[in-house]
Amino acid sequence: MNDKPLQWVVPASFFGMVLGLTGLGTNWRVAAKLWGLPAWVGEAAMAVAVTVWTVLALLYALKWLRAGTQARGEIEHPIMCCFVALVPVTTMLVGIAVLPYSRPAALLLCGVGGLAALLFGIWRHGGLWRGGRSVSATTPVLYLPTVAANLVSAIAAAALGWPELGQLFFGAGVLAWLALESIIINRLLTAEELPQPLRPTLGIQAAPPAVALLAYCSITTGPPDLVAHGLLGYALVQALLALRLMPWIRQPFTPGYWAFTFAATAIATATMRYADRGGDWVFVSLAPVLFVLANVIVVGLAIATALAALRGRLLPPQPAPAAR
Repeated sequence: MNDKPLQWVVPASFFGMVLGLTGLGTNWRVAAKLWGLPAWVGEAAMAVAVTVWTVLALLYALKWLRAGTQARGEIEHPIMCCFVALVPVTTMLVGIAVLPYSRPAALLLCGVGGLAALLFGIWRHGGLWRGGRSVSATTPVLYLPTVAANLVSAIAAAALGWPELGQLFFGAGVLAWLALESIIINRLLTAEELPQPLRPTLGIQAAPPAVALLAYCSITTGPPDLVAHGLLGYALVQALLALRLMPWIRQPFTPGYWAFTFAATAIATATMRYADRGGDWVFVSLAPVLFVLANVIVVGLAIATALAALRGRLLPPQPAPAAR
């Protein structure tokens, strides 16, 4: 049976927008507590994030119902498949967003998202263990099914009041990151250049240490320790490497640039939370700088995305229907 025509076929990578928007909302929630900034800004950002996630979730479900061939092609693709992990990951982030308003809703969203993320990560990476993968298909998106998923699960568990459970996910995420990093860096150093459409995915490269720092902050108490300083230092170095490569990465706007928001908002949130815990001059000094930079990145990308949507250039071109 042929798929029914569907105008709005969104790739799973579009859920990266929710990463940046929920991250921005969290930044402002922490900033309201730390510096007395308007609390409504963070709640407004969260409301936008929940709205975007709801629309994308509906469109993604519709994609499976009415464009199943494309949906299956995406989940079977050696690179694009990993973006599917963003669906349950952002479900957990939306759960954290609604937590101040409804704990039952947050429990449902985080529970479903966490379980789905765990199962997808096991399925996706379990399949990779069979071998036969092309080196050219190895990109930073490999971090999403196990590293990002487990670290966000750690953050969600801690937010719900279960830091011990969060520590299990933290270990799974960090060790998966360390195992994958050498593989991905080796590919970047020794294989052919990433094709231009995939270069924005390098924004994900800074995310593991940044999100690990936020997860570590979430499952621990007290001022920053050696581990926190180490994660911050590595996240900053990764961010500087991405900045150094921007002339090579740069291309006409695509939603792929939202990959940079995961690290930017996570490192800003973690730094502000640690600045609120004690007088560590490193975190106190960096917190306002990283907060401003995260705002510039997310707001800039939101404006670029809105303009692309208005011009009809947001969605990738759809394949022409087969001739009858």
